[in-house]
Amino acid sequence: MNLAVNLGGIKMKNPVTVASGTFGYGQEYADLVDVRRLGAITVKGIRLCPWPGNPLPRHVEVPGGMINAIGLQGPGVDGFLKEDMPFLRTL
Repeated sequence: MNLAVNLGGIKMKNPVTVASGTFGYGQEYADLVDVRRLGAITVKGIRLCPWPGNPLPRHVEVPGGMINAIGLQGPGVDGFLKEDMPFLRTL
């Protein structure tokens, strides 16, 4: 069965992707999931410079639930290109 799709000019072998941010940059899950079966990996956001995330505490419980300010840590563009793109290019 051919599940190929064209999404805004991006050709994908199937329409299955992961939610941005929840899958990191893909390599983190490669030992758990066959990432080659995905149509795409939607990587988490990338900042210009590396960012360690916000200091602790990053979340607090309130009467209606929880508030968080994680700060989305990341390697920055140079770190992404050096550490993550080589893996992504193999897919």
